[in-house]
Amino acid sequence: MSVDFVAWLDATGGLRWLDVGCGTGALTAAVLESASPASVLGVDPSEGFLETARAQTDDPRAGFEVGDAMALGFTDGTFDAVVSGLVLNHVPDPDTAASELARVAGPGGTVAAFVWDYASGMAMLRHFWDAATALDPDAAELDEGRFPLCRPERLHELWQAVGLVDVTVEPLEVPTVFADFDDFWNPFLGGPGPAGGYVESRTDDQRAALRELLRDRLPAEPDGSIALTARAWAVRGRR
Repeated sequence: MSVDFVAWLDATGGLRWLDVGCGTGALTAAVLESASPASVLGVDPSEGFLETARAQTDDPRAGFEVGDAMALGFTDGTFDAVVSGLVLNHVPDPDTAASELARVAGPGGTVAAFVWDYASGMAMLRHFWDAATALDPDAAELDEGRFPLCRPERLHELWQAVGLVDVTVEPLEVPTVFADFDDFWNPFLGGPGPAGGYVESRTDDQRAALRELLRDRLPAEPDGSIALTARAWAVRGRR
């Protein structure tokens, strides 16, 4: 996903990049690999993630430091390209974060991000929450599809609202093929995020009922494999 996103940006070489919410450095690595940057700085609030990113990246053009997407510690116009991957749906105030991304980009600079389409494009989670809600209507309160930024219209409006021009929103899709039902189900057992937490909170009987309903509903191939898709929405604009 990160590689496709960077390719979509079609940025020139020699730019100063900022990766906001860099996590363990996947998007930073994609920029280093395919965008010929002058430098890439990744910022993230988790020192643990940053330690992993530093351990995995020995490119002298890359650096990592603690930072908050809603209060970036840089002067206006510091970077030529400001990007963020799979972050904006999870910050407390995405409007403030988007404003900060735009603020630290220089005149003519690119500001871009991508977020999972939790509403309809993440087939794995869509199947999960539809089944969970069928058994337990209260599960709808945890469904990530409620996030407003998982829809392209909201992303477009947000980028325009912070003063960016030439705003474009496009889908990025990747296939997700599971070898069998257990390959699909096991990530939910003790996994991160609302879905994993929901499964953990169920009784054994409730988990079994959810598991069997999912097994019945998923589109399995004759060999038992399950082919789904994962979609993100990518937005870019110019300062």
